[in-house]
Amino acid sequence: MSLHVEASGTGEPVVLLHSHGLAGGQWRKLAGELPAHRVLAVDLSGQGKSEPWPEPTPFAFTVDVERVVDLVRDVGPAHVVGHSYGGLVALHAARATRVRSLALFDPVAFGVLDPDADRDARAILDALDLSWDDRERWLRTFVEFWSGAGSWAALRPAASDEFRRVAWVIHEGVRTLMADRTPLAAFAALDVPALVMTGERSPLPAQRVVQRLAEAMHARHVVVPDVGHLGPVTHARDVNPHIVRSIEAR
Repeated sequence: MSLHVEASGTGEPVVLLHSHGLAGGQWRKLAGELPAHRVLAVDLSGQGKSEPWPEPTPFAFTVDVERVVDLVRDVGPAHVVGHSYGGLVALHAARATRVRSLALFDPVAFGVLDPDADRDARAILDALDLSWDDRERWLRTFVEFWSGAGSWAALRPAASDEFRRVAWVIHEGVRTLMADRTPLAAFAALDVPALVMTGERSPLPAQRVVQRLAEAMHARHVVVPDVGHLGPVTHARDVNPHIVRSIEAR
């Protein structure tokens, strides 16, 4: 089972990895701002135009890591951009193969949180009810954690229907990433130029992950004002210039 990839342009490759419930198309504006690069917008497993992942077959985020590693090895060392779940996949892919640079917005690498210094952030995660007893409740919990109360009901019907379609693979990705305890030291060992971003209004656990990664990886740390977790989608004009500068500097 392979990943669907929309490729455009020529030059150094840039691999774009989306947030859960979206698809490679979330990066359409960014792709247009990288005319000197070969841009590969990936639909991660079971999402977008990639082959659906059948319920109740187990899934783990490491499946996407392996597939992205294969893609990067096929196209040659690439700049890798990731948002949320895509950011986590990007981090782990960079541990397994050479990449030119990383540009990440709210990567969900919760294993880097310190048990003591980040106790407040961990408590927020621990309070989430992520049991798979009611699909609609689970989706509402997931969406509203990232986008605030009422955001599930406010989604356009096409968006909520897409979340329902890919709910199982999202659930399995979340289940396995929440159990991931890859330590901060594993990412600190990466010898790769990195940009790590968060939104001023992103949830505390996401902001704290970005802070820890920035410190450990000596990465450029950007907090985008008045932007939440979906900043790369809702505020592309504020987020994309940071990514473009990061890529063009390498």
